[in-house]
Amino acid sequence: MGHRCVNKMLIQICLYFYCKFLWRCLKFVMRKLTGRCELQRICYNTKPGASRTMKIETSLRDSKSKLLQTSVSVHPDAIEKTIEDIMELKKIDPDINPQLGISLQACLLQIVGYRNLIADVEKLRREPYDSDNPQHEEMLLKLWKFLKPNTPLESRISKQWCEIGFQGDDPKTDFRGMGLLGLYNLQYFAERDATAAQQVLSDSLHPKCSKFSKAEWEKKRMDKAIGYSFAIVGINITDLAYNLLISGALKTHFYNIAPEAPTLSHFQQTFCYLMHEFHKFWIEEDPMDIMEFNRVREKFRKRIIKQLQNPDMALCPHFAASEGLINM
Repeated sequence: MGHRCVNKMLIQICLYFYCKFLWRCLKFVMRKLTGRCELQRICYNTKPGASRTMKIETSLRDSKSKLLQTSVSVHPDAIEKTIEDIMELKKIDPDINPQLGISLQACLLQIVGYRNLIADVEKLRREPYDSDNPQHEEMLLKLWKFLKPNTPLESRISKQWCEIGFQGDDPKTDFRGMGLLGLYNLQYFAERDATAAQQVLSDSLHPKCSKFSKAEWEKKRMDKAIGYSFAIVGINITDLAYNLLISGALKTHFYNIAPEAPTLSHFQQTFCYLMHEFHKFWIEEDPMDIMEFNRVREKFRKRIIKQLQNPDMALCPHFAASEGLINM
């Protein structure tokens, strides 16, 4: 049994190097036939967006040149100089091929920006909520005001927090898993798309009264509909968005919507979209009780990942919270 595993591993290693060798040979032949390097062929033959940027990223990362390999992780301020070095390495005249430099710059801004976005998001996720931090407290109180503008919060420690979907009388304990990132996302949704956020909150508390699903309830003649805890689900969807980002699944979306570097705002408006879509998906799934949450969430996650496998996919090109960010 052990010999089989070793043999299988050796075969896989040999296949890997064999395929890599064939690929390098093919690149050499294509260079001779077309007079263009792989970067030129990608930029000239692939439309802007995720298709082009992801091919450029793979080409740079898999290159035998150290300059090209490290170009995907340079500082944004060094991108212009890096492109000049690449053009010189590839013996490409920028005066004859001006569009190549422009295309490479756009791709590198997205590639480097995505890596920096991961760092920014990770920093927020690792920062715990601190009730002694005035800024943290201010954000939490703003979240209440945005979601319940006509209902004053009686005290900082209060059972009223359950009305917007927290588990107890002090929300700080619910932010442990996602840190400040969960609060940042919830506040962004509640502030930037207040009407929709308040509607989703109302529906989560009174799902049978949902404006989004009234016809569906009547059609199915349901005796009851299962709601959910808005804030807790928001933190859970933050976890989903975070893992989509870390895994690279969101590259398709961000490379299609962000003309340059994707930012924290792009991530937050994606969270808003996911909240909208999960809410609709929850209603469509019609769970028997809240214990089905993990099943519904996993099914929703798989649907989003499948959508993101389409290189032309942009999750939210017309979403309200993303206005001013989208540039297709």
